[in-house]
Amino acid sequence: METDRPGSGREEKEEAGTPSTPAVTEGVKTAASEAAPDESAPPERESAPPGPAPAAAAAASESAPPRLTLRERLREPEESPIDVPLRKLRARTRRDFLLFSAGALGAAAGFWWLLPDRARREHLTPALRDWLDSWEARVGATRERREKFLNHSLTFDDDVAEALYSPTRSVRTYSRSQVTPLRNNYNGVIPKPDYIPSWSLTVSGLASGRSERLTIADLLSEFSRHDQVTRLCCVEGWSAVAWWGGLRFSDLLSAYPPAAGARWAKLESAVGLDAGGNPDPYYVSIDLPTARHPQTLLATHLSGRPLTVAHGAPLRLLAPMKLGLKNIKAITSIVYSTEEPADYWNERGYSKYDGL
Repeated sequence: METDRPGSGREEKEEAGTPSTPAVTEGVKTAASEAAPDESAPPERESAPPGPAPAAAAAASESAPPRLTLRERLREPEESPIDVPLRKLRARTRRDFLLFSAGALGAAAGFWWLLPDRARREHLTPALRDWLDSWEARVGATRERREKFLNHSLTFDDDVAEALYSPTRSVRTYSRSQVTPLRNNYNGVIPKPDYIPSWSLTVSGLASGRSERLTIADLLSEFSRHDQVTRLCCVEGWSAVAWWGGLRFSDLLSAYPPAAGARWAKLESAVGLDAGGNPDPYYVSIDLPTARHPQTLLATHLSGRPLTVAHGAPLRLLAPMKLGLKNIKAITSIVYSTEEPADYWNERGYSKYDGL
């Protein structure tokens, strides 16, 4: 009986089953060699980032508006005709004519209303003048309203200047080397110096109910002197930088306080003369906030020396935030009041506040 040899079954299994171990190792090595890069081969170039297509770039450049020159920007556009129906054009013409006529009549009526009485009498007949006056009365355009309107118009710039005033804001100061010649702009004839020996300052409207009389010696001994170099601006258009010295107006207000409710001060010079040498008192009104400003002085000195008669000896107002016509010379009295007092140049057509 024939029997199987040892190992014969294993050989048959190898022929019919999985490959032997050397074959598996060779297969793994082949796969690794395919995955590893070949060092001898040249490196591949990195691809550039994607950019806009040439067609898209050209379209963007065409859509951008061209840059225009200044002349092209200022050039008027070309006119293009527009068809308007004749009926509509006639209606517009009629409307424009009526609006223009109404505006012209309104302007003429307003001009007539603002005319002074003297001009009315000179340029119109009595009958026409009476007819226009009757129409004014019917619509309520009275003389009182006209004066009130004109006064508001004249004081508009004063209202703006007063609203912008600040007690903490100072005008520009200069060095003494920047001083310029100061013109003598006395209103009228310069008075003779005969008044100086007997000069005194009267202060009234005080909280004490009394009137104080102060000499120049009292003022110099009782109050400290403050110097400043500021610009004085005249309403005529000129200005000058001057070195002033004197007592602060606020110091006088502290030493001699005004009565309760006082808002104004009237400063007067009784030694003023007109162009013919006749007595012509000069007076100005000044609000107390301006008087209390640290740069408002009752000046006694100019360029380190006592004031001369030409510049208002022995005491004058120096308020550099006001026009020169407010800077009264040779003050002889100060009166405090609750209502705004009369002002010399305001009565002659100038404003009251006269701020810079």
